[in-house]
Amino acid sequence: MVFELLVTLCLVGDPSVCAERLLPQADSMTMETCEASAAERVEAWLATREHLRAASLRCLARDAWIETHAGFSVEEIAPGLFVHQGRHETFTEDNAGDIANIGFIIGERAVAVIDSGGSRPVAEGLLASIRGQTDLPIEWLILTHMHPDHVLGSAVFREAGARLVGHAKLSAALQNRSETYQENMRRLLGEANMIGTEVLLPDEGVGDGLEIDLGGRVLALEAHKTAHSDNDLTVFDLASGTWWMGDLIFQEHTPALDGSLLGWQERLAALAERPAERIVPGHGPVSLPWPDGAVPTRHYLLGLTAETRAAIAEGESMGQAIGHLGQDLEADWLLFEEYNPRNATAAYKELEWE
Repeated sequence: MVFELLVTLCLVGDPSVCAERLLPQADSMTMETCEASAAERVEAWLATREHLRAASLRCLARDAWIETHAGFSVEEIAPGLFVHQGRHETFTEDNAGDIANIGFIIGERAVAVIDSGGSRPVAEGLLASIRGQTDLPIEWLILTHMHPDHVLGSAVFREAGARLVGHAKLSAALQNRSETYQENMRRLLGEANMIGTEVLLPDEGVGDGLEIDLGGRVLALEAHKTAHSDNDLTVFDLASGTWWMGDLIFQEHTPALDGSLLGWQERLAALAERPAERIVPGHGPVSLPWPDGAVPTRHYLLGLTAETRAAIAEGESMGQAIGHLGQDLEADWLLFEEYNPRNATAAYKELEWE
């Protein structure tokens, strides 16, 4: 029987804030090996986390640990390809940052995880789902872009043995935002959810393309020019024809523009010419048809572009324009008031001097 090590961790500065966390490792453990190595492993893990202390630890049978995450659901949309649907919500303490589509792909030899979720608790739920399907090693964590709902659970998978890979520009993007992410997420998610939640940089950057072989299953990674962000990476599973699009595609959830309005449209127009059986959007249903699944995102971006150009042509200031840009599109999208004003601001700044 396989066992997992769980540790109750508390903030040194506020011992009333505690959370139980999994300390995963690449190799499977028996009860004997778990108990024998527990103290040393916890000490080593805490050595670089002086703000935390261990209140207790225990070794739990893997099946029992998996059962504690039974509420974390995944759907198999193609053989060996599983997706967890994120909630259409903003970051809150209750959702722990579980607001993006994340998942994993199982090959004959290894597993690749695609995006790690918005906190360590979310990543632990995904890891439990993986271990409910296979004991194969998790060799890769592929990050589709920099946003915190997609990357803040990364430590769980690195500790489990995964190599982190992303766009060549991902490291710089995360370095520039790391302090802000940590500060904002403590405020939004609460201190307990942030215990063990960290911003990690990728081990490898993709400048153009990269193929990963999971054993009889090849994933084609492609780095894109500035679109949704300046570090968008997609993953194409050759075995199933499934294209994991990250936040290049939204459905239901209002798109979030953090790159180039025009560049995003150009990228989607070019990608629409390529075949795929299905896509996984960064937000929305776990699976969409292709290229029809891109239509709502393209429609939103096109409408925002047209309205912004019209406002600029009428001589409206950015302050005036932001109040109404995109409003005709609101009925089609959730979280519109949260994201559309930011998109309108970015659109005006980009198009003002074209």
